[in-house]
Amino acid sequence: MLDAALREGLALPYGCRNGACRSCRGRVLEGEFVYPDGTPKSLTSLDTAQAFALLCMARPTTDLRIEVEEIDSEQKIVVRNLPCRVVEKRRLAHDVIGLELMLPASERLQYLPGQYVDVLLRDGRRRAFSLANAPREDDRLELQIRHVPGGTFSEYVIHHLKERALLRLRGPLGSFYLRRKDRRPVILMAGGTGFAPIKAIFEGVLAGGFSEKIHLYWGARARRDLYMHERAEAWASEREGFAYTPVLSEPDPGDAWTGRSGFVHEAVLADYPDLSAFTVYASGPPVMVTAGRERFTARGLDPARFHSDSFDYAYETGHDVA
Repeated sequence: MLDAALREGLALPYGCRNGACRSCRGRVLEGEFVYPDGTPKSLTSLDTAQAFALLCMARPTTDLRIEVEEIDSEQKIVVRNLPCRVVEKRRLAHDVIGLELMLPASERLQYLPGQYVDVLLRDGRRRAFSLANAPREDDRLELQIRHVPGGTFSEYVIHHLKERALLRLRGPLGSFYLRRKDRRPVILMAGGTGFAPIKAIFEGVLAGGFSEKIHLYWGARARRDLYMHERAEAWASEREGFAYTPVLSEPDPGDAWTGRSGFVHEAVLADYPDLSAFTVYASGPPVMVTAGRERFTARGLDPARFHSDSFDYAYETGHDVA
């Protein structure tokens, strides 16, 4: 039941995925189901008498009607500390590294696409990174880390971190996620590695449950910085109602760039002179987020419908945020 709900874009609560934590408990109002692996030990006789089921373990045999509280805000998410193992390290761009992390077999991290995690360092400091994948395959987490010269953790990732290494995470955190109940057309605006949470948000949209029009703008300096350009182009060809506009601020002569140039928020304003009917999600450098907020609200955007994730790069005292 849980897999089917998540596949359709319903954010139902869950934790361990093996029936032990009971986070996914829901009441079955109509329909039939079975437990292929036997009745979970954590399911009590009172649960059964009151028609409760553990949705991560139950398999429907008919159409069902269930009663369960949907996760629609960060306040309903459980923040946890979890270990994970680096299973893949790959270079996405000249200064961006992609990490794929695997959680223990008995653990899962439920999060809303767009949220971030803190990587807990041994000296007690933390580094915040947005999750770059939607939680459909929630045993694996994807991070996109920009190399910040002098940044403690990003220097370690670039030069020393090996596959199979262990990391500790705390999360999920943050209020940057798609408000699915807001039925307005959406503008996604990413700058640099601000693409990471935007990617997670759109992958969540692809899973279902949101049909509004979406226009993604991705701003970068040069063509090589659009490290998942082909992925975004594929989305535009696959999903009706989705548009993608890359914008380069300083294209290299060798780029032979014929697309949009300048600041990414200016491209949005050129295309949408009246933003009163839209909701905007902006992720990336603080200067981009600030300019977007000021200019968009001046063009009619409701300030309550401007959601942002500002990536502040710090060194010894703060966060290597990506």
